[in-house]
Amino acid sequence: MPAPDTTDPTPMTVRRMTFPHPEALRGQWNPARPEFSHMVNAASLGMPYLEPYLIATMRQARTRITDPALQSEIDLYIGQESTHFRQHQQFNRRLAELGYRSVPEMEAVLKADYAAFGASRSFTFNLAYAEGFEAMALTIGHMLIEDREHLFAGGESSVASLVLWHFVEEIEHKSATYDVFKALDGRYVWRIYGLLFAMVHIMGRTRQGYRALLLEDGLWRSWSSRLALWRLLGRIFARLIPRLLRILAPRYNPKDVPDPAWADAWRRGHGAGDDRLGELDMSRLADAVPVSRAA
Repeated sequence: MPAPDTTDPTPMTVRRMTFPHPEALRGQWNPARPEFSHMVNAASLGMPYLEPYLIATMRQARTRITDPALQSEIDLYIGQESTHFRQHQQFNRRLAELGYRSVPEMEAVLKADYAAFGASRSFTFNLAYAEGFEAMALTIGHMLIEDREHLFAGGESSVASLVLWHFVEEIEHKSATYDVFKALDGRYVWRIYGLLFAMVHIMGRTRQGYRALLLEDGLWRSWSSRLALWRLLGRIFARLIPRLLRILAPRYNPKDVPDPAWADAWRRGHGAGDDRLGELDMSRLADAVPVSRAA
């Protein structure tokens, strides 16, 4: 099997970010879109378990790889994922402190899921799941950035900044698990199985989580809230499905997916030393450049 092309025009950077969540942070951190708030909250609950699982899988993969460039790519990927799950841990802790009973309940379910995958599934499955998740995350990152004003405007800056930073870096390391999968296996059937399994698993657990959170807030049985949720899901999947379908192509390669201009601008801002990207100016999300609040 030929060695993967690890040439990437956007080198990965492990960034140490700060997100100043206010003392008055609420579960519905975007009051205009409580359904989206809890969708994000539910997805965040999985990160402290999903991302260590991905890290463990990639560490296993590293022992089987001799290419120094690919080993370096794995190390940077692990560095980014480590910062992600630690930031989500802090945010999830704040959600738990608000008294949501479903937070520790969902955390226990997700912890058990990923512990079981790591302990009882084959290395091939875990590698395919990792690539499946990252392929899905790439499409989600593009969707969130494309629709950032609609989804985040009016919400808490620190939460929006956390989510957008996370997915800027998901876009940045879009090729890491693909390169590893291609080097160690590369079978189309396993790549697609990993994508479908990861999608069904993660989306199913996320729905379970946001349903529980909306129930606790008394919104799940509200017809107006349910209608808002259906509209939101329709909007999200209208943007996701064409991108997800492209992943099914046998010649799919994430390197062929151009990065959003906004993600490039965010990275340039960070590289120029803008330390305010953890608190984006929510009134300027539509701007081509993510200018943060004035100091």
